[in-house]
Amino acid sequence: MKKRIALIRGINVGGKRKVHMKDLKVLFEDLGFTDVVTYIQSGNVIFNSNAALDTIKTASKIEQAILKVYGFEVPVVVIIANDMQQAAKANPFLNEETVSVDQLHVTFLQGIPNSEHLVKITSYPTGADQFILKDQVVYLCCQDKYHKSKLSNTFFETKLKVSATTRNWKTVVKLVELSC
Repeated sequence: MKKRIALIRGINVGGKRKVHMKDLKVLFEDLGFTDVVTYIQSGNVIFNSNAALDTIKTASKIEQAILKVYGFEVPVVVIIANDMQQAAKANPFLNEETVSVDQLHVTFLQGIPNSEHLVKITSYPTGADQFILKDQVVYLCCQDKYHKSKLSNTFFETKLKVSATTRNWKTVVKLVELSC
């Protein structure tokens, strides 16, 4: 049984696409997942799965269930809990003395982008904000608020041609803690 984390993008934001976490927990249990725990209202779900599905197929299964039950599409990225823990440990911005944890965010990608798209993204001007991409994880250091950054989910999805969702550093740390 593998512990996984589903990161659901675009629910309960600005009063739109409302999903109560207790209902989301039931949806996950109805899909056959066990030990389901939600964290805050923004679509973070930790769960166990016996299914042999890979993370992309698991994400698709969750997306389809949300569409069926709630009538709207939302992107879902599923990560193996151990991979989330490794990603948190590998954040290169943590070693910089001038960086505050409030500036840190992590964008999780639904797959590894192909090299052709990687070349395009490295030449794009990002202002004072910085990013470092490692496999399926993009580490962000935003000089101002994340919502003001060019380094949005849409930016990475457009440039890298993969689904993306971002969490602030405090949420990443809490998800790691909850998934241990």
